[in-house]
Amino acid sequence: MPIVTMLEYDFMRSAFMAGGIVAVVSGAIGCFLILRNLTFAGHALSHVGFAGATGAALIGTSPLWGLLALTLVAAVAMGALGERWRGRDVAVGIILSLALGMGVLFLYLYTSHATQVTTILFGNILGVERETVWALLGLSLVSLVALAGISRPLLFATLSPELAEAKGVSLRLVSVLFLAIVAVAVSEAAQLVGVLLVFALMVGPAAAAMRLTSRVRSGVALAVLLALAETWAGIALAYATDWPPTFWIVLTSCAVYFASMIFRTA
Repeated sequence: MPIVTMLEYDFMRSAFMAGGIVAVVSGAIGCFLILRNLTFAGHALSHVGFAGATGAALIGTSPLWGLLALTLVAAVAMGALGERWRGRDVAVGIILSLALGMGVLFLYLYTSHATQVTTILFGNILGVERETVWALLGLSLVSLVALAGISRPLLFATLSPELAEAKGVSLRLVSVLFLAIVAVAVSEAAQLVGVLLVFALMVGPAAAAMRLTSRVRSGVALAVLLALAETWAGIALAYATDWPPTFWIVLTSCAVYFASMIFRTA
């Protein structure tokens, strides 16, 4: 079928809407993740959220809300610890392994939900229901409003933490609030590409944008545009080839990043 006919299907319209909503949030937050050297935090939160998603499936509720709940708890804990949790790769790695192990146990205990493991791990944007689209929209609006509200002290604390603290900015509070926003964004992005591949969607577009411009506002705007283009292109390519949309989204994200590296060095 011609690719122009894909929007005739309700599930494709839902996929494009969900993809666009999540791409905007991921692109904007990804830039601050990179500026604050917290890209590993986003990756860690997605792994922790796996246990929350599978635990929710075990008790019969939506994996999205379980994922959101546990990532929020982990994000607040990371933010409260401040700098103390960084550099502890072994401890963090063990905690992430424990979270994945708990997720596998939850799936084992309730085998009727075992088929959800692929969706939770790798996403299924073409299976997003309209109710989920509205939930993603609400979460995205909350995230963007919260990010806009703390953007000035967040940027101040990111670029000059000592001066920001001297001026009365609570670095710990800013860290907690920002990581809570990241947790919401990770929960949303996992609906598209799964908990294992969140890194590509949240960090890939932002990393490419930050290579192409040194201005924060321009970087955020470009990251959002790249995330939108990569997500929608991935969905369209999945429709045209019948290959998994997650594969195409990750592939386009990585291709754009490598292209930005070549452009920067040219």
